[in-house]
Amino acid sequence: MPLKYRVALLTFAAALALDVVSKAAINANLTYADRIPVIEGFFYLTHVRNTGAAFGMFRDWSVGVRLFLFIGVAIVALGLIIHFLVHLAPRDKLASFACGMMLGGAAGNLIDRVRFGEVVDFLHFELWGGYSWPDFNFADTWIVVGVGLLMLEILATEGDERSAPESSRSGG
Repeated sequence: MPLKYRVALLTFAAALALDVVSKAAINANLTYADRIPVIEGFFYLTHVRNTGAAFGMFRDWSVGVRLFLFIGVAIVALGLIIHFLVHLAPRDKLASFACGMMLGGAAGNLIDRVRFGEVVDFLHFELWGGYSWPDFNFADTWIVVGVGLLMLEILATEGDERSAPESSRSGG
C-alpha cells in the first residue's frame, strides 16, 4: 500500500475514533445543556446538539430538507477528498495527513447526522468581551485543521515537482 494511503488511513481512523469516543462520553456523562467549566471564564465542556450546519446555519429549515442536504453534502465531500487523495503524489505525507483528518471529521459528523439527525457539539470557548464561540466538536476541528494544513501544503509547494499529482508527472 503506498505511503499516502497508509498515512491517510491511520489519520482517518484516529480522527474518527477520537470523535466518536468523545461524543459517546459526552452523551453518557452530560445531560443536554450541561456546561462544565474546565478553565472558568474561557473553556467549558457542554452538551448541545446542532441541527444546522456550521454555526447553526440552516437550523430553521425543515428536518427532511436539512438531513437530505447535509448528508448529501457530506457524501460529496468525502468523495472529493478521496479523489484528491488518489491524485496526490505517492509520498506526499502532509497532504495525506490533512486528507485523513478531513475524512475523519466529515465521517464523524455524518455518523451523527445519520444516527441522531443532528451533530453532538461539546467544546465551548468564551473569548474577549464576553463573546462565546459557537460550540463545536473534534470532527469540526479535524476538518478545519485538515483544510488549513492542505492550504499550507499547497502554498508551500506551489510549483514544486514533489507535490505534482501522479497523473501530471512526465516520465522524462
